[in-house]
Amino acid sequence: MSIATIPAAPIKFDKFQAADDADCQRRIIAAKEKLGKRLVILGHHYQHESVYRHADYTGDSLKLSRYTENLDAEYIVFLGVHFMAEVADILSRPEQIAILPDLAAGCSMADMANLAKVERSYRELNKVLNFDEQITPITYINSAADLKAFCGEHGGIVCTSTNATKILEWGFAQREKVLFFPDQNLGRWSGYKMGIPLEQMPVWDPDQPLGGLTVEQIKNAKILLWKGHCAVHQMFRLQNIERFRAEHPDGFVISHPEAPFEVCQHSDYVGSTEYILKTISDAPANTKWLVGTELNLVNRLAEQMKPEGKLVQFMSHVVCECSTMARIDPQHLAWVLENLVEGKVVNQIKVPAHEAKLAKLTLDRMLAAS
Repeated sequence: MSIATIPAAPIKFDKFQAADDADCQRRIIAAKEKLGKRLVILGHHYQHESVYRHADYTGDSLKLSRYTENLDAEYIVFLGVHFMAEVADILSRPEQIAILPDLAAGCSMADMANLAKVERSYRELNKVLNFDEQITPITYINSAADLKAFCGEHGGIVCTSTNATKILEWGFAQREKVLFFPDQNLGRWSGYKMGIPLEQMPVWDPDQPLGGLTVEQIKNAKILLWKGHCAVHQMFRLQNIERFRAEHPDGFVISHPEAPFEVCQHSDYVGSTEYILKTISDAPANTKWLVGTELNLVNRLAEQMKPEGKLVQFMSHVVCECSTMARIDPQHLAWVLENLVEGKVVNQIKVPAHEAKLAKLTLDRMLAAS
């Protein structure tokens, strides 16, 4: 009589909760060595140094998206948030496995535009316009896969902070108007750079009838900006810039376009995390910089620039790191990797096939357009 073999259960996370960081660091390194080329770790710039140091490739959303398309590894572990791991799953081959060390690592901005609200807004806009003939939906990459699929279904596209203006140009080449979600700040700044008046970029509130707008406002709009924002970048204020300029008249201010409009207006440079890193890295020695983006990136950059005498300061007077990014810690990373060593996959991110197909369409459009 044959006896069925019951697969061993995955190692439970509670065995790692009490482990100190130093022990986890050793275990992560050991597990990486055992897994070899079967594993690749992608790390977003906003990650804490304690896990960021283990990334094989680092970058912003667009850069990491491009890496994902060409990876040979069996396992892709993403040090980031949920939507990033979804993109890794969508762009990778079917046999590859995307993993997020902590499933609670979400994005508050992405949560501000869920599919139910977007579909309701679609119906509301159709009371005034023919959505599929007059509006191109554009979603920031900081959104769930089902939102990207919605854009795929309705002739839309995905953008990043690097290529938002170029993608808006693509959108207007398709149709006369754009619905831009979930980040109003990125949409407003990108439209402003294209010369679109602020009054033609009203905010669409999905919780209000007709988005809280009049029929005339909707008809006159070029970009309908979703009422959403990044909680971290929303903390930056014009007063922070004024204080820095008073202390360092020869200094420079550089901000991410997720920051409020007036912060971007009063910055010397505005761009993605990759742009911020390159601009400051390429700047002359002994220059002074105020940086309006996530705390972990700024702290890492400040340390890297010290040998060149560059002063790099965080813009906000309060500590505001991305709390959901911070959920990826050494304990979760060690847990995931040791399970892989044992042949067990935990926290796999798998986008449903119908969503993945439509979402990939929007991502492919973005990569081609950018």
